Amino acid sequence: MWPGSPGSYVRDMLRRRALLQTAALAWLGKSTMDVQLIRPGDAAYRDAKLGYFTQYDGQRPSAIARITSPADVQRCIEIARRDGTRITARCGGHSYPGYSTADGALVVDVRGLNRVDVRPDGTAEVGAGVLLMDLYVALANAGRMMPAGTCATVGISGLTLGGGIGVTARQFGLTCDRLVSAKIVTPDGVHRTVSATEHADLFWALRGGGGGNFGIVTSFVFRTEPARNLTTFSLTFPSAALPALLSVWPDWQAKAPDAMTTTVGVGSGRNPHVEVSGCFVGTNAKPLLDDLVRRVGSPPTARREQEQTFLSAMERFAWCKTTDGSCKPSWNGGGGTQGRGSYVATSRMLTRPITDPQRLAEIFKNTPNSYNMIDAMGGAVGRGPASAFPHRSALASIQVELSLQAGEANARRAMGVARDELAKMFGATGYVNYLDPQMPDWAGTYYGSSLGRLKEIARKYDPDRVFAFPQGLV
Repeated sequence: MWPGSPGSYVRDMLRRRALLQTAALAWLGKSTMDVQLIRPGDAAYRDAKLGYFTQYDGQRPSAIARITSPADVQRCIEIARRDGTRITARCGGHSYPGYSTADGALVVDVRGLNRVDVRPDGTAEVGAGVLLMDLYVALANAGRMMPAGTCATVGISGLTLGGGIGVTARQFGLTCDRLVSAKIVTPDGVHRTVSATEHADLFWALRGGGGGNFGIVTSFVFRTEPARNLTTFSLTFPSAALPALLSVWPDWQAKAPDAMTTTVGVGSGRNPHVEVSGCFVGTNAKPLLDDLVRRVGSPPTARREQEQTFLSAMERFAWCKTTDGSCKPSWNGGGGTQGRGSYVATSRMLTRPITDPQRLAEIFKNTPNSYNMIDAMGGAVGRGPASAFPHRSALASIQVELSLQAGEANARRAMGVARDELAKMFGATGYVNYLDPQMPDWAGTYYGSSLGRLKEIARKYDPDRVFAFPQGLV
């Protein structure tokens, strides 16, 4: 039996068949549908296919779909299912392995889903295509804030789905910890709302299970916080102080109040740049920073502390201004002036104390053309809700970035050496938002104890492997 009369059923079937036929013709370039498709040969294709990283400019997606509604996403998934076409979602386009601009793929560009609605109860509904600085502006205008990343042009979708480590993480948790609900088009084409009470298994998976695995999210609802002033700071230490800093920083950071979140930044070479920067949720970071300097035993060569509004602090960390276009992408129709990236990266989690700071210092210094960051966790991250993010107990994440100055192949070789040396010190772990396509045992590395359940959920919602990709769960 079917709902309604036999006549209404037949009319619905005919309408559906007509839609699929129109979509098929559009895909073949013989007609159009209401989803804007940009294909090779179109004038807009050269820019539309670009992501953030320049090394993937040679990749050629089959088409880019500029979508403006969940229905558009559903149509794209219908095409991919029927034709066996690889499909990938793109928001900010910051995929480290270039998966969001993959060769031959239908790229579903969700940037058109860019609405931010801050509600009276302090929750915010955020479209899946919103970039971080645009989110920060909307929240600040409403007197609110929330934890997220520091790169202005990163998309909220990828950040949230992989976890979301940021400069207020110890105070407010990961970005995914603030998630109340999400709407997602699953591989069967159904637009679902997921939350703690609706499709709870999928809600668990979307908080740390990585982007691209379960469908295409169209919007999120986050809990936000009242905006407050933050103290941003940076302390530059002599290169010779690096081992001492690496020795004392973990204990100092772990014992600091949750309001204090810092990053240790280390360059490469014989005399690397050494810096501690970060954010204090409040107005008196000086005693804590003085204590760190005392423990290191070397005065900083430069020190800066500044009380700022939430939005000003986010601009400072992003190295851009919302008033001059420098926070907006210069690629893919972004209309801004922010430059693109040319580097590769990998990660490990700091899972135990640094017992050999000299060895860690040498790994950083000897990784050519690199900048290395240790981003503090703990605090609210460690107390976060049950979710797929598997690294709650980690002290910090370690990210190793290498420029392509010596060529991509050489950079990846050097990156692999650093990655494997870090694994010997801290174990085979990593952060899924810093995907490394050469990561050994990548699934266990990124997902840890969550892997088994994540695979079950991926098989449940995507049994036909519509969203398969090289480091995907299906």
